[in-house]
Amino acid sequence: MARPAQQTPARVTKTCPLCGKQFGCAQGQPGCWCEAVVLRRETLAAIRTAADGCICPACLTAFADKERSGRDRDADGPGEVKATTIWAKALPHSAVRSRGVSALWAIIAVGFLAGALLLGLATGAASIGPLSIIASVLSHLQVFHVSSPLGTVDDAILWQVRAPRVVLAALVGGMLAVAGSAYQGVFRNPLADPYLLGVAAGAGLGATIAIAYSTARSDIGLLLPLAAFAGAVIAVAAAYVLGRSAGGVHGTSTLILAGVIVALFMTAIQTFVQTQRSDTLRAVYSWILGGFGTADWYAVVVVVPYIAVSSAIILLHRRVLDVLSLGDEEASSLGIDVRRARLVIVLVATAGTAAAVAVSGLIGFVGIIIPHTIRLLVSPSYRAIVPLSLLAGAGFLILADALARTILSPAELPIGVVTAFFGAPFFAILLRTSRRMVM
Repeated sequence: MARPAQQTPARVTKTCPLCGKQFGCAQGQPGCWCEAVVLRRETLAAIRTAADGCICPACLTAFADKERSGRDRDADGPGEVKATTIWAKALPHSAVRSRGVSALWAIIAVGFLAGALLLGLATGAASIGPLSIIASVLSHLQVFHVSSPLGTVDDAILWQVRAPRVVLAALVGGMLAVAGSAYQGVFRNPLADPYLLGVAAGAGLGATIAIAYSTARSDIGLLLPLAAFAGAVIAVAAAYVLGRSAGGVHGTSTLILAGVIVALFMTAIQTFVQTQRSDTLRAVYSWILGGFGTADWYAVVVVVPYIAVSSAIILLHRRVLDVLSLGDEEASSLGIDVRRARLVIVLVATAGTAAAVAVSGLIGFVGIIIPHTIRLLVSPSYRAIVPLSLLAGAGFLILADALARTILSPAELPIGVVTAFFGAPFFAILLRTSRRMVM
């Protein structure tokens, strides 16, 4: 049926959130150019996931062309196609809900991290109350002119023993969580974690070699993180080279399989070294299970640059992760260099994970639990998942470390055991949920 003639609506200039080009938009008013575009509801939902506002004619046409080519292959008849299509302006710009972090969830995440920091600093044999901790923190900030109520011994315990441990746990937890979210977005795999491409196996091999063959035990504290970091980087580089040689640079499945192959090979070497040096098994397994018992400010200073740069780059690519979740072809049609984007995100996530693992050991499940909890509670958009994972991951690992210190006090439980206790059931539930979605 022909539509009545409409006056040309007033247009405003907008910037496309996908390609950055400027275009004129009538904001969904009658006569807007988007009335000429007809899309499936699924395609419109995908657009709203990738963009929080109106997109330009070129990007919208790319979505329509992609859908049309798939419809020509898959549709059984014109009736089915007609029943599932709607105008592209069915969700006008004024009704589009932002997919970023809302103020409420940002406050909740910051509050969770602040509470975890306070609890972590208060946990220990020496009784130091929350108010004393806050006053001591303020006393170190010269702006407030507050005197510390702690004595010399308690002040040393707080700032030389507990504080570096809590800060390091926060850095490692935030990095593992944000790297996990990045891997899940890049590989479009809800079960991906920061150790997907062999980081854990490479770091484990490097640490095992350092422990087994180090001649000077006094230097092991400096040598161990370097060896673990080098092993992790070598493992991921080998996985990338193997995946590229097999033609998997543009896809994800081959790269993942290459990571599995490299991880199995390095695990075999690690087992051989442990067999040859059985007297070091206890030290090796102590490192593999993870922990912050030897944390100090030097370790914090060493990992801060890696984690800060890696997290910042992943945060800047959170919109790209949303576009990549649509698929390689869709992302390419929207102007994303898929190969470059995937390489950059994987490299920075790997570098940050390798630095975190080097000072903490292998701590599992953080990169799965945190991103998926945010995905279920807040939003499926990586514009919310990535920044909230950074804060929630830091708070989660601080609490896990506090629990590891208190369960068997005065002995200390490896933190990897605590995270596995929570992560294994969560992983099983996630696996069942993913299976139902596939079926």
